[in-house]
Amino acid sequence: MTDPEQQATLCIENAVDISGSQQRIDVSIQDGVISDISTTGSSKNENSGQTGETTRVIDAGGFHLSAGFIDGYARLRDPGYEKKGTIESEARAAACNGITTLFCSPDTDPVIDEAATVELINRKARDSGFAKVLPIAALTQGLKGELLSELATLKAAGCVAASNADKPLTDLQVIRRCMDYARTFDIVLILNPADRWLTANGCVHEGATATRLGLPTIPVAAETVALAILIELAWQTGARIHFSRITSGRGIDMVAKAKQGGLPITADTSINHLIYDDSVLGNFDSLYSSVAPFRDVKDRDALRQAVADGTIDSICTDHSPHERDAKLAPFPSAAPGISGLDTFLPLLLKLEDESTIPLSKLLKAVTHNPAEIFGLKQGRLEKGAPADLIIFDALESFVLTESELLSKGHNSPQCGQQLRGRNKYTVVDGKVVFEKSQG
Repeated sequence: MTDPEQQATLCIENAVDISGSQQRIDVSIQDGVISDISTTGSSKNENSGQTGETTRVIDAGGFHLSAGFIDGYARLRDPGYEKKGTIESEARAAACNGITTLFCSPDTDPVIDEAATVELINRKARDSGFAKVLPIAALTQGLKGELLSELATLKAAGCVAASNADKPLTDLQVIRRCMDYARTFDIVLILNPADRWLTANGCVHEGATATRLGLPTIPVAAETVALAILIELAWQTGARIHFSRITSGRGIDMVAKAKQGGLPITADTSINHLIYDDSVLGNFDSLYSSVAPFRDVKDRDALRQAVADGTIDSICTDHSPHERDAKLAPFPSAAPGISGLDTFLPLLLKLEDESTIPLSKLLKAVTHNPAEIFGLKQGRLEKGAPADLIIFDALESFVLTESELLSKGHNSPQCGQQLRGRNKYTVVDGKVVFEKSQG
């Protein structure tokens, strides 16, 4: 770890541009912005080799260079649930593992439905000095699904979008008013399609695995029924909707059809849903318990194909840190959620290995695409963009140990598994906020 002190000039040399050309490039950063990109050896960067208080040169040594990852949905637990995670701990874990921008879910305590809460989160994020934290506004007051929050005020305070988190919206008139309001102020709504009544007390996908284990289920219809309603209201209102954490092939088909019809919608899924299916639940391991359930292998493969063809626009961590005791109850009673910040990069590389999706496309789904959806300047490796960058070794193999997890939540099922991919440097607005010590 390095002191995140601003350098007026930072030069990155001899890095592989994994996002496009695959060439070795040099990047010059001036006052937090990418000022120049050139092919290594073609025109020596004028700042290269200089020394002094305002210049630093990083030799990337042929490692991959990418725009920093943008995580479009993460629970940071702060304020209110600091025993599970804090803004500092989670922003630090994110930055050290290649994530330079985090969207903070509104289900904090107090929920993010007032400008004062937004300012508190912004201040804590600034004080931490690691990843950028962008709050998501609570769509309704207290996330109760009854009265609309002051979304325009929350947007002005710094919220990047609005969502009701995992709390169900059951009143269709309220949903329509939310969409009308959001359209008026050009606010993106992040909605998790899950019907309250069909979800009920379920905890796993309705299928053969659930039948064998005797666990309460969540059918695919819980997602598709909610999608049908929300898509129809989106047609009615013209609101910009981002469907978060799609889990099923049938859900993908509905999103694809709506997109083809010209509806202004986008969608994401979590990296966990692209890696796992419900067969991982065979030993009642609560570390695999997720709010959005893992479905069967056909659904998982449909999600992978949707990333490949662009129906799924972006990939999030769905980060949900918990203290150890929260996972000790029997499976149906254990707190759902997986800690995902520490393993996002290795799981993206694992997905590359297990699918036909090229790494450049996967990186676009965690950089450029979420930036486009939510109107962010970062997420791009190009001249004039904010210098939010990472340098990583895609080949380094390791066995993940619990002691390596930087998130306060250690509820990661990847502990003890062989992974590949290590982040070496993280730069946020031209500041080196993480540097992996040699040896």
